[in-house]
Amino acid sequence: MAPLRILSIATLFPDAARPNFGLFVEKSLRALAAQPGIDLTIVAPVGLPPFPLSLHPRYRALRALPLREDWNGLTVHRPRFTLLPKIGSRFNPAKIARAILRVARDRQFDVVDAQFFYPDGPAAMRVAQALALPFSIKARGADISHFGHDPATAPQLLAAADRAAGLLAVSEAMRRDMAALGIDAGKIGVHYTGIDTARFAPGDRAAARAALGIGDAPAILTVGALIPRKGQALVIEALAALPGVHYWLAGAGDHKDRYRALAERLGVADRVHFRGSVANADLPALYRAADIVVMPSASEGLANAWVEALACGTPIVISDAGGAAELVTSARAGRIVDRTPAAIAGAVQAILAATPLPADVAATLEGRFDWDRNGRELADHLRRCAQK
Repeated sequence: MAPLRILSIATLFPDAARPNFGLFVEKSLRALAAQPGIDLTIVAPVGLPPFPLSLHPRYRALRALPLREDWNGLTVHRPRFTLLPKIGSRFNPAKIARAILRVARDRQFDVVDAQFFYPDGPAAMRVAQALALPFSIKARGADISHFGHDPATAPQLLAAADRAAGLLAVSEAMRRDMAALGIDAGKIGVHYTGIDTARFAPGDRAAARAALGIGDAPAILTVGALIPRKGQALVIEALAALPGVHYWLAGAGDHKDRYRALAERLGVADRVHFRGSVANADLPALYRAADIVVMPSASEGLANAWVEALACGTPIVISDAGGAAELVTSARAGRIVDRTPAAIAGAVQAILAATPLPADVAATLEGRFDWDRNGRELADHLRRCAQK
């Protein structure tokens, strides 16, 4: 049987300047490439603003990225497109498509795969039209909750959804959100993320704390960018009702100074600890060290951090966002709470009063999140789209 030739578009994909950027996309595409009969080409377009803005430190490292490289065994093309920061989102799909076609036009493919709904999806629509191919798009979270409602981007998103041969969503809740926008629910398959269960597994909490210097006090943890949508400010405010509990924040972002000032103003700064960006290799120990992972996000698809925490045996306190109810299926897994400091504090207190065994927490995942399954399902989906 001839291999399925896939052109995968991923604006979220790691590179030397951003090694954690879109790491879950890399893992999914690696799982896809490992399936029999798959010939995968990855294009991860790099947006750079016009000169002289491209000289800004934020973009300097991106300018140095190779146009083509072997990235952990995957061949990745990184064509450039002109980015207009903050104001150009509606123009990005067309610019990305032109950049991709410079790479793809002289090669043969069976199907185009977009790993994020916007701008990847409308870009894939343009590329597929130029190459006379079917295409698929996956929805992950903010690509629907934000771009699906923004008047500047929603029309292109909906047009791409209408013309796609197939669609994927990271959770059943995301599938419902897509249908609420008018997207045909019959075209949408639920495609859960995967995790490396050999790494993300229960372990010795005391040993993890000792290795990380976290101490013996009750510890709650958030993993994610320091941005308002992730809700770290709500957790800082909840600390007033959680005496003795320390809060660890893993991630970087523009709001770090605001969160530090908030902690100072509330008198809890001595219990708020910023660890900065944490390499994926170091995350399992960090999850194990925490008593609870607390993530009251305003919106999510199905956050990888939720799944990773549970796999490590750490219960979660999360908001009713995205696929929350698909993960927190019992009190052993944690709590789904309102996005208020009082609700967060109450859930943390309840779990600390009767902390479940790590093995029981991990068991709530019921083997649903596995990279081989993820890759196999994606390959089957794309074969259906290509009718091969």
